[in-house]
Amino acid sequence: MTSTLEPETRRPGELAPRELTRFVWRRLTSMRTALILLLLLALAAIPGSVVPQRDVDSLETSRWQEQHPTLTPIYEKLGLFSVYDSPWFSAIYLLLMVSLVGCIIPRSLVYWRAMRAAPPDAPRRLSRLPDHASYVVAEPPADVLARAETLLRKRRYRISTSRDAGWVAAERGYLREAGNLLFHLSVLVVLVGFGLGSLFGYRGGVIVLVGGGFSNNLTQYDDFVPGSLFDQSVMEPFEFDVDDFDIEWLTEGRARGQARAFVSHLTYRSSPGAKERDYDLRVNHPLGIGDTEIFLIGHGYAPVITIRDGNGDVAYSGPTVFLPLDPTFRSYGVVKAPDARPTQIGLQGEFYPTYAFTMDSGPFSVMGDSLNPALSMTVHTGDLGMDDGTPQSVYVLDTDEAPLVEGEDGQAVRVDLPMGSSVDLPDGAGSVSFDGLERWNKIQISRTPGKFVALGGVVLALVGLLASLFIRPRRVWVRARAGEGGTLVEVAGLDRSGNGDVPAELAAVAAALGLPPTEAEETSSQRTGEPT
Repeated sequence: MTSTLEPETRRPGELAPRELTRFVWRRLTSMRTALILLLLLALAAIPGSVVPQRDVDSLETSRWQEQHPTLTPIYEKLGLFSVYDSPWFSAIYLLLMVSLVGCIIPRSLVYWRAMRAAPPDAPRRLSRLPDHASYVVAEPPADVLARAETLLRKRRYRISTSRDAGWVAAERGYLREAGNLLFHLSVLVVLVGFGLGSLFGYRGGVIVLVGGGFSNNLTQYDDFVPGSLFDQSVMEPFEFDVDDFDIEWLTEGRARGQARAFVSHLTYRSSPGAKERDYDLRVNHPLGIGDTEIFLIGHGYAPVITIRDGNGDVAYSGPTVFLPLDPTFRSYGVVKAPDARPTQIGLQGEFYPTYAFTMDSGPFSVMGDSLNPALSMTVHTGDLGMDDGTPQSVYVLDTDEAPLVEGEDGQAVRVDLPMGSSVDLPDGAGSVSFDGLERWNKIQISRTPGKFVALGGVVLALVGLLASLFIRPRRVWVRARAGEGGTLVEVAGLDRSGNGDVPAELAAVAAALGLPPTEAEETSSQRTGEPT
């Protein structure tokens, strides 16, 4: 007979596509892989804390890029300026979720079958277990086993009995594995919660002058980061006004001059026409309106600056937001006057709340409180690049066609202005005055639909961790058989958690079965390998 079987064409060790798929799936859904992916996710989040993120602080990101022209192209290709939206971070995130699902479901099925199963039969030689005790009593074996069964049930053991073989098997602490599963499931729940927030939520920021207000629509935001599936219709139609702002400054110690606490006094309405309410907005004490939370995350100064052009007309006037650079609130800002004639005027420089000057360090701010406010700015004239309609950041001055104004000595002209003073610009270009000082608040507004899901996952993690730490799984066996001098009773236990308290448990069981406490304590700690 001729065989119709084809010869094996695979080389030794080569896997078929189905076998390769099964191999990869098993490796991906192993607990070790899940832990590695969890560690990778934590490591992948580090650049998001070290490198400025474009969707968090676009100005700081642009400054960092200007200071690091060599690294910027590399970081752009790696997505380090938007870590949490990068493909590689999303890949780790999704792989971790798949790994956890593939790991938890099979373990849950195994645990479910284990919970329904009876405790394992008693070993033939209990004396070979690390913790055991044996003694002789006058009672019949059936009475000893019945009493052991009743006792162990009262101690919340699951029971399995074989009267014919003369043993009682008991087990408890099986909820420890449930705690482990619950802990791993909670990690998945937390990931789902964060995923819901990033898909359906949004986060935005706005700088509001004290005395000004805000309405919750897209045109009012300075920066806005929507989720991938964000729907504008879910935005609550609230509005609020910043009526006043209080701040406390440290006056002693090494941190003298820094802000200790600050609060914004708001008046808000949950919808147009709704009743007006008051709220004191503090750091870490957000205002909740519906599913939206309003946070106070920063504050600073807005000097009131007026620019007059060469014709004497007011080309710019009003409070200008300056962004803090250090704890003393030394701040950076830009002023643009595109309507100035005969040439456009731009200023950029720093504001000092409490101005001081030394020959070594130049101008600086002594503290954050506005005790001696002053401006020090350079002047640019020419085309500011605002006539072509291209969007520009209010914190960046385009100087390509607007060179520095220089004095007769060829040095750049600096406008140094204490509050309440003014200065004329060279060549009849105009004048600049520092008229007053206002405050601003940085407000963050966010809607995170999955926050309670994530919170529930954290609570589940704590419950699961406590269960896995404090529930002690153990097994206890009692064997009784008739002998020449009476009934030989053997009691043995097996610790499955490494807590090492089985001898005390066996001593309590043996004492309840009729062995005196002292004798029970001695015999329960025997470590010999042969029966008594």
